[in-house]
Amino acid sequence: MSDLVCPQNTIAVLQKYNFRFQKKFGQNFLIDAHVMDKIIAASGVQKNDFVLEIGPGIGTMTQYLCEHAKYVAAVEIDKNLIEILHDTLSSYDNVEIINEDILKVDIAGLVQEKNGGKPIKIAANLPYYITTPIIMGLFENHIPAESITVMVQKEVAQRMKAVPGTKDYGALSLAVQYYARPQIIANVPANCFMPRPKVGSAVICLTRHDTPPVHVQDERLLSAVIRAAFNQRRKTLANALDHCTQIGLGKEQLQECIQKMNLPAAVRGEELTLEQFGMLTDLLDQHMHADHISLE
Repeated sequence: MSDLVCPQNTIAVLQKYNFRFQKKFGQNFLIDAHVMDKIIAASGVQKNDFVLEIGPGIGTMTQYLCEHAKYVAAVEIDKNLIEILHDTLSSYDNVEIINEDILKVDIAGLVQEKNGGKPIKIAANLPYYITTPIIMGLFENHIPAESITVMVQKEVAQRMKAVPGTKDYGALSLAVQYYARPQIIANVPANCFMPRPKVGSAVICLTRHDTPPVHVQDERLLSAVIRAAFNQRRKTLANALDHCTQIGLGKEQLQECIQKMNLPAAVRGEELTLEQFGMLTDLLDQHMHADHISLE
């Protein structure tokens, strides 16, 4: 393995291919071996694992994954990196390079074809501008993944792990924690990348729950309730939900549901736990179905 995490080797590869970083793809290549070791250790990748890597870049992490895993599928959107990847990964026969936008890849189909539908592990140095769509897409599409170990913007990692009543707590916190247990593995300064990003970074491991910690009758309604509660987070919960078209209940009915949970009328969404959002969602669901039946 040629150690691409070494800055001199990264520079040599980039110069060899006259590669130019493209801002639109959010490209920042990791050049710190200690951080790389932490990512690989946190991912828990073993010899019988199928790994999906999102955004391999020049193959820095991919080489490490190939050394540890049974098979690696590396999805890279930038066609200018494909020739480089074929070069840097030429000594491995357990890797497939896919030149696609990860948001358009049939990941479930890929997992079925390459791993018989069995759970995979996901590792990535994610482009920060589309971190949330990628992660939520993996969860909401029920991709069979044991864990997702990713480099993200530090503030995003803090939001994923945040608890009720804190400034970082919001819709992303609840959405992630519904599907997985988040653990921040390491904070990563800007000088660990080439080029240096303008923000701090963090490695976070999201370990998938076997079953969600909260059971609701309608998972989509839960998502809608959470989003509505934080769309205008300074509003009371009743006022925020009053603007949610997917609920379609009047203000009095909303307040009645909140009151049934022994919550104050002026409560805000940022004060509720995931369990309370689950209870509220089922109460709202019952009211919605009752109204529908009465109209019939």
